[in-house]
Amino acid sequence: MEAMVTDIDEAIAQVRADVARLHGELVRYGLVVWTGGNVSGRVPGADLFVIKPSGVSYDDLAPENMILCDLDGNVVPGSAGSDRSPSSDTAAHAYVYRNMPEVGGVVHTHSTYAVAWAARGEEIPCVITAMADEFGGPIPVGPFAIIGDDSIGRGIVQTLRGHRSRAVLMQNHGPFTIGASAKDAVKAAVMLEDVARTVHIARAGGEILPIPQAAIDSLYDRYQNVYGQSSDERRSGA
Repeated sequence: MEAMVTDIDEAIAQVRADVARLHGELVRYGLVVWTGGNVSGRVPGADLFVIKPSGVSYDDLAPENMILCDLDGNVVPGSAGSDRSPSSDTAAHAYVYRNMPEVGGVVHTHSTYAVAWAARGEEIPCVITAMADEFGGPIPVGPFAIIGDDSIGRGIVQTLRGHRSRAVLMQNHGPFTIGASAKDAVKAAVMLEDVARTVHIARAGGEILPIPQAAIDSLYDRYQNVYGQSSDERRSGA
């Protein structure tokens, strides 16, 4: 007799499909090279998340080889893909999920312009309205940390907790973004690289002009609460 499919099983299957598909967006927007970068998504209603396997070509990613982990970053035994090693950034993602329950998705990329700002340890100033809309201010810099434990995750949480930005530039490493869902975090990663490139080009041409804080606040409030068709669609980028 076949086992009964539960709501959690269905939720896991949906997140697996979403996370596998969303890795294609990182390639589409030129945010990664080779097998670098990763997307993860929290499983609604469970202390679980899904992340890509380590070192696997983006062309070979599929729902069945996504890795299911608990919130300590341990692979769930017997689950699909459990014979593979999860992304080297799994501990960082797990730390974010444990400490920021509002986060439903985490993304890490090696996008060129954002990494260039991270290499200088310099925040991206909020000097264009699109940046005020999406991030509500500058993109902050997180501390230098080495891959291998949850040090990067601690830096992400330390920097973004209580901050409007859904993106952080981890010093000498690169960008991480968070969102209400995996799709929302991918949208933030795409928008981050766009503003990182634009502000870099603007500064190369001369002095950049700051936006008054009151205007940033107004722009952010409008975009987050008024623009588009619904709050869910605004957050997901639909």
